[in-house]
Amino acid sequence: MKQTIAQRGKNLWNFFTLYEKCWFFSILILSVVFAFLFPEEDMNGVNGKIIMALYLADIFLNILCELLISKQSKWNFIVSVFVEITEIVTLIVLASRFATMAVTLFFWLPIDIISFIVWHKHPDKFEDELTEVKKLSGMACVLVVTGIVVWTVVVGWFLSGLDVVTDLFGGNELLENIVCYLDACASAVGIANGVFILLRYREQWLAWYLCTFLETAINILSGQWVLLVLKAGYLTNTTYGYIKWTNYIKSRKAMKESEATV
Repeated sequence: MKQTIAQRGKNLWNFFTLYEKCWFFSILILSVVFAFLFPEEDMNGVNGKIIMALYLADIFLNILCELLISKQSKWNFIVSVFVEITEIVTLIVLASRFATMAVTLFFWLPIDIISFIVWHKHPDKFEDELTEVKKLSGMACVLVVTGIVVWTVVVGWFLSGLDVVTDLFGGNELLENIVCYLDACASAVGIANGVFILLRYREQWLAWYLCTFLETAINILSGQWVLLVLKAGYLTNTTYGYIKWTNYIKSRKAMKESEATV
């Protein structure tokens, strides 16, 4: 039987736990408060209110996406597509963080679509709304870390040599160069995170921890105070998601062992 909009809304509301709903609305409300306390100034010819609206849209979509990932829901990738579009528009307006912009455009948008298809093909055997997840081997982690270091050095050096004019850093060239390398590292870790999510590896949460710390440093150096609320939300939900995925992996492993002994 086809559900009404009200029924779908009720099912969506009940899909989240009390903790998840409290976390979501706490971050959202705190972001709005920060938006009034630390309003954005006009930048690169764009009204500060438009920039703040983009920040708030980014926060709303990101925290929704984060919750869906922690719940192993494939629908997080649909929300993530809108996250990427919002972030690309924001970075174009700010004329900054070109490594992240390129990765978002050429990596994250395609990977979101591919990941949705992959996750759709691996539903949990016991709970259809969940997707099967697993953990990564040690050798693969070493290779990933090596790739991140190389990417950071090469791309950071390239970005620091670009002659781009932006009001974001008030003409501070040293600050711009520091953010270039942080941006390069964040984009590399982001790529690793995207691959881990695609392959359904629990370690995507660890990559997200590192990415969140890098993004926090960039936001502080760039004076993007409202986005710090989002990063605080990332840190709490990343811990929550890592625990949920770990418990899921342990429980499914125990189920398989019990089935094998029967």
